[in-house]
Amino acid sequence: MNVFQVLKFITINHQGIAPDQVALTDLNGKPNAVMTDLLHDILTKVYLFVDLENIENTSEMIAKLSAVTPLPEDVLDEYQKALDQTVYQVNFATKKELVEIVYDDFI
Repeated sequence: MNVFQVLKFITINHQGIAPDQVALTDLNGKPNAVMTDLLHDILTKVYLFVDLENIENTSEMIAKLSAVTPLPEDVLDEYQKALDQTVYQVNFATKKELVEIVYDDFI
């Protein structure tokens, strides 16, 4: 499973995950601020410009974002890399009201 699939699969109160409700962490549980900020940016753009429910994969999402936003190719490439990251675990940190997506940042 990758980050994109997790975002499609998980809902909170029957809604998609809000950007401020998700964090990317490494295998030791340490949050990666850069990747988390990138994911927040991705989710914000997706919720503004794309219907996530009708997207099947990251390539389709990037193509739709490319068509409806002025985002440069290098930014879209980074979006795709982040969304294609392999997920090892999803942790629901209820006290923090946060969904932690655990991935290996060395891949």
